Amino acid sequence: MGIRLPSIILHVKQVLKSQPLSTPNTRPDVPKGHVAVYVGEVQRKRFLVPISFLNHPSFRELLRRAEEEYGFEHPMGGLTIPCREEAFIDLTAQLHGL
Repeated sequence: MGIRLPSIILHVKQVLKSQPLSTPNTRPDVPKGHVAVYVGEVQRKRFLVPISFLNHPSFRELLRRAEEEYGFEHPMGGLTIPCREEAFIDLTAQLHGL
């Protein structure tokens, strides 16, 4: 079974491109070059992450887990990552330091 990470990244980019700013589900507070993700195992919190994180191997592992758990149907209506909030914060702090 192969890992389909490029398809996940392509899907995220297509979703970002395909949503005009006037749609009701679009959040205008997402700055250009970022993507909103929902993180948590039970209660989910919204985070904004730079798109450049999508290419990092550790972040790709989170995307792989999200694909296994949810496919492309995310319960929050946006990209949902099934991991502990603390682990996500630790990872993004490390990626910001690169």
